[in-house]
Amino acid sequence: MDMQLVTSTPATPAISVITDDEAAALARTTVNLFRAWQLTDAQACTLLGGMSKRTWARWKDGQIGRIDRDLRLRMALLIGIHKGLRYLFRDPGRGYAWIRKPNAAFEGHSALDLMLRGEMTDLIALRDWLNAERGAW
Repeated sequence: MDMQLVTSTPATPAISVITDDEAAALARTTVNLFRAWQLTDAQACTLLGGMSKRTWARWKDGQIGRIDRDLRLRMALLIGIHKGLRYLFRDPGRGYAWIRKPNAAFEGHSALDLMLRGEMTDLIALRDWLNAERGAW
């Protein structure tokens, strides 16, 4: 599935400014988001860059350890995707359901299919596509 959602991508957020406390809060928010999206443990681990199931289980129990720069970026992108969906859909449930629905813009695949390819660039592309859809550029 080759997708060219946008031709140019703005600079990604400066992750170095996310403090350890903020990263831990992002992690807790991501756990809650994945519950709302009704993701399996395997899907959650893929979206978090190949996190081990053991680490994911600890996160779900509230035991957040060290969070590296790439994981901070992934979580920021996932929250950006959630934010874009909240702007597009007044009813949160519609946004949660939308990620699983086939979409012509994604060659009939869902946004979740796109995200589960596991690449950071797919998360960036989806976040940018949602921002463009809501006219944020």
